[in-house]
Amino acid sequence: MANNKRGPEPGSLKAKHGGQAVREKYGPEFYSKIGKKGGETVKEKRGPQFYAEIGKKGGESTKRQQGSEFYSKIGKKGGERGRSTPDQKD
Repeated sequence: MANNKRGPEPGSLKAKHGGQAVREKYGPEFYSKIGKKGGETVKEKRGPQFYAEIGKKGGESTKRQQGSEFYSKIGKKGGERGRSTPDQKD
């Protein structure tokens, strides 16, 4: 299959350097701005239900790969962080 796109082959060293040049030219705010714009466009076109669907699919995939015990483990870690503050002693 021929690559009819202009520019270097995706994943190649030349492509990596091109991405670094863009990062240096525009800075991190550029990526934040285009990411937000893309997210807003998706929300307009697909609606909030789309995000619920992909979140559910991601959760199901994680459950298949990690097992249901994974959620128990991360829930306990999150609960431990939420209970104590730096000035409290356990």
